[in-house]
Amino acid sequence: MEKNNLKTLIWIIVAAVVIAVVIFFIFANRQTVNQVTTGPNNQVAAEPESVQDIGVQDTGVSAALISYSNALAKYADRRIQLDLTCQAHPNNVTYKDNTGIMIDNRSPQTRTVKVGTTFTIKPWGFKIVVLPDVLLKSKTILVDCDGYQNVATILVQE
Repeated sequence: MEKNNLKTLIWIIVAAVVIAVVIFFIFANRQTVNQVTTGPNNQVAAEPESVQDIGVQDTGVSAALISYSNALAKYADRRIQLDLTCQAHPNNVTYKDNTGIMIDNRSPQTRTVKVGTTFTIKPWGFKIVVLPDVLLKSKTILVDCDGYQNVATILVQE
């Protein structure tokens, strides 16, 4: 009887160790996922909170300061995001004339963007563009980002 009790005790200890190891790896993996990536000199590479990138040519309502989080809420269905490689998401959209849209630079580089007119957007910044302010020669606006042409198409409806 004592031999069977010893075997049972060994199996219980092995099972407890296996469960402890699994739990350890689950929590260790969760902490790794939640850590922020750092760059050279341990600088944090996370996206900072920003406000609209306003240049000297901006005037009127479209140049009002708005935080990134407020802009995301306000322009949730009217946002074109430019990624690290200047690709637009979404890349084919339709908006009404007289509509403000958010051009969102999600890269660490300043971008030169053309949406009818040409402007720059700081790293991790954004710009609100009102479509009638854009020089409309046709109802279709092709968006350029840095050296890439036609990364997005905006169809403007009246």
